[in-house]
Amino acid sequence: MPAFVAPGITVLESEEVALFDALEARFREIAVTLGARPVAGPALLPVEDLARLDFFRNFPHLALPVATLTDETRGVLARGEATAPSGENTLVPTGNCLPTATCYGLLLSLAGRRLQTPEVITSIGRCFRNEDHYDGLRRLRSFHMREALYVGSREGVVDHLTRATELVLGLADRLGIKVRHEPATDPFYLGSGSRALLNQMDPVKFEFVSDDGTAIASVNRHRNFFGERLGISFGDEDAYSGCLAFGVERWVHAVLQVHGDPQRALAALNEPVV
Repeated sequence: MPAFVAPGITVLESEEVALFDALEARFREIAVTLGARPVAGPALLPVEDLARLDFFRNFPHLALPVATLTDETRGVLARGEATAPSGENTLVPTGNCLPTATCYGLLLSLAGRRLQTPEVITSIGRCFRNEDHYDGLRRLRSFHMREALYVGSREGVVDHLTRATELVLGLADRLGIKVRHEPATDPFYLGSGSRALLNQMDPVKFEFVSDDGTAIASVNRHRNFFGERLGISFGDEDAYSGCLAFGVERWVHAVLQVHGDPQRALAALNEPVV
């Protein structure tokens, strides 16, 4: 069983790590099947970039800003005093936040680009969310997310996400995970007003939800939002984008729910495809 060193912060045991690695290998295979090339995304995101992507309008409660300590605070902590200092003069902002999703950094890396051919990239990142509660491996403060991002044409996004949906459903079926494919309520780039109304009529995020209500993966159609905000063009217009996202620890949870222990789960995952 995983050990929790703090609410939402876990250490996986060796057998669970083997399952984690095997699942992550399948996710990367799916990304490669979708034509994605691997990259390593950033561990920090500039606040000003997140602001122009409406992050703080849509999800201010999830943000985890990064700060350094003032000289006074460092001195107090170094002396091991019983009461740590608190208040606005204890921290110095760095202007960065921890990422809540892997795709933000990948999209920022394409800012200002004029694409002549689609970009399809994949990365796994450690993500962080300041949730109102944490629940085992289902909802963590710190977790891993594998994404496969497509940036290019409107039609290319549709094809990317259609194929991604088929591959996720195939993997879930192979592992005996019963999932519902349903619209999500948290498209992270829409905000309010006309965009929110448009999403009600034409959902842009669909989740793969297991029997106990855990969203283990999602496909997200960004329309041309990021192309417009980040100055990414494809041909003569703002680029369209979409991504497939896997929550790795959530898949570990879902597979263990079905198979009971890591060894049986790993055996099921390693069974040859007929």
